[in-house]
Parts: sequence; C-alpha cells; structure tokens
Amino acid sequence: MISDENSSTDDRTMNYGKENVSVYRTYATPLKGVRTIPESTFDGRENILFGADIRMQVEGEDFLPSFSDGDNSMVVATDSMKNFIYHHMGEYDGATLEGLLEYIGSEILDTYSQMEAVTMSADQLPFDKTEVPDDGEFTPSELVFGVSDSPSGYAELRIDETNAGITITEHTSGVTGIELVKVKDNSFTGYVQDEYTTLPERENRTLYVGLDIFWTYDNAETALGSDPEAYVPAEQVSDIVQVVFDDMDVNSIQELIYQIGQRILKRFSQLNSVRFEANNRTWIGVRDDDLDDDGKVLREPPAPTGFQQFSMDRSDLERSEK
Repeated sequence: MISDENSSTDDRTMNYGKENVSVYRTYATPLKGVRTIPESTFDGRENILFGADIRMQVEGEDFLPSFSDGDNSMVVATDSMKNFIYHHMGEYDGATLEGLLEYIGSEILDTYSQMEAVTMSADQLPFDKTEVPDDGEFTPSELVFGVSDSPSGYAELRIDETNAGITITEHTSGVTGIELVKVKDNSFTGYVQDEYTTLPERENRTLYVGLDIFWTYDNAETALGSDPEAYVPAEQVSDIVQVVFDDMDVNSIQELIYQIGQRILKRFSQLNSVRFEANNRTWIGVRDDDLDDDGKVLREPPAPTGFQQFSMDRSDLERSEK
C-alpha cells in the first residue's frame, strides 16, 4: 500500500475519465436573443443539429484505493460515463455548449457522491446548411446539412462540490480552427538582423494565420447562455477576427492578435480576459519577380513554423483608451 507519510495529497494528481465522446442531438433548443455586433451578422443558432466531442475528467479522494490497492469498489467505469453523457445530451434543454457541459457535470456530481470535482471540456462539431431550389430560388435546407471544417466553439468547465453546493470554479470559452489568408497589405520588417538572420524583410506579403481564441467571463454563470444577450458566441468572435484582419495593415501576427483582443474586449464588456494561440503558415514565394496587379506564385511553407501565444485582460483595453 502507498504511504502518504512523506507526500502531500494537496499536490497529488489523481483523476480519470472518458474522452472523444462524440454525441449528436437533433432539434435541440435554439439559441435566440443574442445581441448583435457591428462585425457580425450572427444573431442566433437554430440548433437543428447540435454535435459535440466531449471529455469528462473526475476527481475524488475515494478513488485512491483504486490506484494504490486495485480496489475498484468506488470506481464508475468510463464506459458508464460515456453512457451518462449520451443520456443527458437528450435531457439538456439549453442552447449552448457551456450550458451542456455544466448540466452534465453537475448531474454526475449529484449522482455519484465519491466524485468531488469534474472537469468537462468539448469541441462543438459544426455543420453547414445546404441550399436547395425552391420556386426558382435557392434557400437553406431544413433537413440536409454538410459536415463543416469551419471554426468550432470550445468550452471547458471545472465544477466542484463546495460548502455552497455544486459550483463552477474555473471556466473557459473559445473558438478553434480559424484559418485565414490575406493576400496583401501585410509586412514583416524591423526585426533583429544578425549573423543568424536569413529571412528577408517583406513589405507586402501574403499572410496565412491559424488562430485559436479563448476567453473568460467576469461571472462564470454568464458563460452558460441562460441570458442570451450576455452570451458571447464563437461565431461573433470569429467574425471579429475577419474584420480586424481586413482593416489592418499588418506588420506582425503579434500586432494582429493584440488588435483582435482589443476589439473583442471592447465589444464584450462582460468578458474578463482573452487568450490567443496563433500559428504562422504563410506561403513562400517561388518567383523573384511579381506578376501584374500584385500577383504572386506561392508554395506551402516548410516545417518548422512560427507560433505566438498571448493573453490580455481589461487593463490592456483601459491602457489603450487613455
């Protein structure tokens, strides 16, 4: 048996769970009443087809014997967790990914007393409406959807049993898989030039950026979407990225993500912070001479590729407004 005499249980990592639980719901509750913003036409989601790839991770001191002694008497099989998720996907009557995770997480803590905390995370599985002819015009089908490779919503919640009851103690919302290419009006100049520098300065480059963006609210309950006007949809954040990218004469990806963060915090006063993970996938020119009308011939970049990580909060917005 493992002795705890010389170790601290506070520092122990001990959890288990189920991941890659892909589940789909047809005719879920629509997301209505979303506040619109100037950068986006998004005002809601019908949720005719609502899909998520879910990860559940549970914690509790009662699970220690399963690690130390092979005693599984308190262990809920991860296959049962999968089935729990499947069942409660059908019971959830909300309209957001965050709300779904909070509902499932709270229910499993309420069901199994040996579970003291659960971390739920998920990628929303996006689908696009197809268009079909109707009286000579093409209109969105209410029945047929295309599997999408568009950016997808992301959410992660930690839910704990506390003295005050079941409580959200950590939360993150996000949008992942943004990929955008701007064909001109991007430069990269003024960086350190020394004996290790081989990259030429570029006054007008085609810029290919991959972005994942994550944000937190001042109040974690706002993330659930019970008040749609205060909810921040992934679609609107993705649209902000497109608009800022189009507006800017970009001199670096660092500058781009900072300005995107400024716009997000300005549009959504209910947010506390925003975090970026960016990847530079800019294509490489294969001809020394430009073609007419800014034309270029380009190829995929070789590995390795550059990346940027950055986080900011409302103090960055306040500093820029002084």
